[in-house]
Amino acid sequence: QVQLVESGGDLVQAGGSLRLSCVASGSSSGINDMGWFRQAPGKQRELVASIADSGSINYAGSVKGRFTISRDNAKNTVFLQMNSLKPEDTAVYYCWAWAWTRNYWGQGTQVTVSS
Repeated sequence: QVQLVESGGDLVQAGGSLRLSCVASGSSSGINDMGWFRQAPGKQRELVASIADSGSINYAGSVKGRFTISRDNAKNTVFLQMNSLKPEDTAVYYCWAWAWTRNYWGQGTQVTVSS
């Protein structure tokens, strides 16, 4: 089992920045990919960014150039630096990990961007 705990969600004005963190614990040695998904009210959960243990990175088109994902393998932590936030970025952000051939999810952290 892998446990994921997110932090960093908040209310911020449009144009502002936030940094999300997610710490993995438990059987974290089996983690391959990590990343962030988000789900806005009435919408499906969508990928925001992912980073493989090799360092390969993937971003959703809507966040490219504004968000940066990074990872500290020694601390089993993944970060999401979010700049130039827009109201449409408002959502619950979920930490994700692929480990031991299954998906793991955090509880989510709320990000609200006011216009």
